Parts: sequence; C-alpha cells; structure tokens
Amino acid sequence: MTPPNSKLVEINFDGIVGPSHNYAGLSLGNIASASHKGDPSYPRAAALQGVAKMRGNLARLGVQGFLLPLPRPNGLLSSVLAYDGSEAPQLRAAPWSASSMWTANAATVSPAADTADGTCHLSPANLVTMLHRAQEWPDTKRMLDIAFGDSDHFTVHGPVPPTFGDEGAANHMRLCEGHGNKGVEVFVYGKTSGTFPARQHEQASRLVARVHGLDPAACVFIEQNPAAIEAGAFHNDVVSVANERVLFTHAEAFADQAGAYDAIRAAFPALEVVEVPSAEVSLAEAIRTYLFNAQLLTLPDGGMALIVPEECRESASVWAWAEKMMASNGPIRDVIPVDVRQSMANGGGPACLRLRVVCDPAAVDPRFMLDESKADLLEHVIGDTWPEQIDPADIGKDTLAAQVIAARAALLQALDLSELI
Repeated sequence: MTPPNSKLVEINFDGIVGPSHNYAGLSLGNIASASHKGDPSYPRAAALQGVAKMRGNLARLGVQGFLLPLPRPNGLLSSVLAYDGSEAPQLRAAPWSASSMWTANAATVSPAADTADGTCHLSPANLVTMLHRAQEWPDTKRMLDIAFGDSDHFTVHGPVPPTFGDEGAANHMRLCEGHGNKGVEVFVYGKTSGTFPARQHEQASRLVARVHGLDPAACVFIEQNPAAIEAGAFHNDVVSVANERVLFTHAEAFADQAGAYDAIRAAFPALEVVEVPSAEVSLAEAIRTYLFNAQLLTLPDGGMALIVPEECRESASVWAWAEKMMASNGPIRDVIPVDVRQSMANGGGPACLRLRVVCDPAAVDPRFMLDESKADLLEHVIGDTWPEQIDPADIGKDTLAAQVIAARAALLQALDLSELI
C-alpha cells in the first residue's frame, strides 16, 4: 500500500448559485427541471441556501472551497444563436442558464495519489449533450486554471473531444482506504436506449482516465442502469455515491448490479456496500428525493455522515430507511438534512452543488477557500445584489441582464477576483 500523504485532504468546492438562476426547463431527462419549468425562481434565496450548506460542512470538516458563477447572460452564445423570438424560447434562455452552480459537472478530478506524475489532475467536462451546459467549459477552465494554478500540485487539462459527451464528476467515484492513499477510480457511463439521452459516454470516461495517467488496474468502468436513466437519473450521482471504502447505492443503479460490485471488489477488495433495496425505497422515490445525490463525508472522528436534501426527511419510505440505517452498526452513522430547495427544484441536490478535490489546502488559491468571514462576505454581497425573484418573462430583458452582470461583478470585486470579469 502506498503511504498516505498527511497533507492531502478532501475539499468540497461548492458552486455559488448565480444571479440568473431560473426555471427554464432546459434539461431533457431531468424530471425536477421539467416539472418546475416556467415557475418563478428566487436567486437570492437559492444562493443563501448554498452558503448555509457550505457553512455547515466548514463547521463539520474544517475546510471548504467554492467556485463562482460564470458570466451570464453569455453574449457570445446569444450572438451565435441569433435568437429573434421566432424559435423555441429555450434558445432565448440558454445563455442565461445558471447551471454551472452544479460543480459536480465542472470537471473530473483525480488526486495526486492516483496519477503517474504525482499531481492532482482536473479535466473540465465538455457537457455537449445540452446546449445550455455545453457553453460552460471555457469559463470553467479559466477558473480552474486560477484556483488550481500551482503546477507543482495540479495539472488542468482541456476537455475531451466533443464527439464524446462528458459530464464530469457526477459520473465518477473514488474508493480508497483514506483520501491521501492511492485509490480506485470508478467511471460510470450510460447507453442511450430510451426517451432520455445518456450523457456520459464510455469513451469519454476512458479518455479522461488515460489523460490523467491513472493505473489501468485501478480503474473500473461500469454501465449505468438504462432503467435508472429513463426514470430520471440523468447522472450516476442521482443513484449512487462513494466515500473512502463505502459505496452507498440504490439496488437498481447499475446495468449489472452484482457484476458492478464484483468488478469494483477485484480492484478494491475492502469495498463495503450499503445498498438500499427497491422494496424499501423505490427507484422513483430515490430520484424524487435525491437520497443518493448526497454528500457522504468522513468526519474528524472517522465516522461518516450523509448530507441529504430536506426532501428526504419528508418522505416516509426514505426516512424510515435512514432511521433504520442509523440504528444499525453500519459505516454511515448520521443523516443530516439541509435546505437546498431552490436547487432541488431544478434537479440538483447537495452532491450536485460540490466538486470533490483531494489536495493540500495550502496549494489552492486562497481566494477560493471559505472561512467564516468570507461566508459573511458572500452573504452580504448576495443579499445586496442578487435578484430576489426571476419570472419566466424576465429572461432576455436588458434590465435583468444589467442586474445579473452587476451582481456577479460585485462578488468578483469583493473576492479580489476581477480577472474573471
């Protein structure tokens, strides 16, 4: 076993919900997004909910990072689309999308302990399946280049070719004995066979593994269950999540559930599976409540906690299972609900809102690291500048565009990150 690096810790980089947060229903296969299409959104409340979640994890773990909203409306995309009102309103809304808040899709991350050159590798996701997300990667890479600019510790790549759809860490899991140890990286891909597209291509996952210099013997490639995709699990992290030696998963997450466990155990014999049976929590209810789109965290005392959306506590079947699990002697000792309802209404739970990076915190640009005073600063700027409400008819208006642009600029100036304006 490779000795662990004691300076390496897992940092959750949460996305700050942007001032253009809206419900345009742009994401095919995302049931929550579709069901709330046309509803008014509340960007200020959404962003403050996200900061509150970050504060909680900062208190639990002692370390927390964040990533910033991307420039919106995207003038370049608007120009390319040449929208004149004669086409579907989704073309008008795409340049306004705040979906970069879900940083689980920002990139795939391989810690230094796993890579051939001993640096942490990050590959921004191309997100080519959806127009409103495909616009993100150039600005995401600009930000990653700054936040993780120390070349002694990080290597930031470009995206995989757009022929292969890549949706980032939402389809990637890592198993290890400790975050600083060499781990096994699990890539979950889909195959389109029904109404909804499979967004993660197998070749995208394999290409990322090669670019990151991973040991082929420490990589596992697994097909997602087509029935889960059809039910609304557009990313793997809607039906499974891993942390250290634990895989927390629904019984219908993978195309071959038993085969998936066998493949992972062949590379990582210490695997401990916590499987939720369909008879106790249906696939539909797991997706509706985002039970698996949770942050599975190792606490300082070595126990694990599951950070779930408040919707889980409101579900009789989900909460009954959670209480039974907490009463057992399993590895997950606590389930902690958080309020991220504004994100949930657009199809993103606690896990969607964060990108996991194992690294030495001192190697990260400190402007992207949270402490209590910076959390206060974020709340102050958001409270003063983020729109309180956006109605569907507001999208495309010059007055809203001016407010959104000014709000983001105020945040960047407050954080001394004006180079991103």
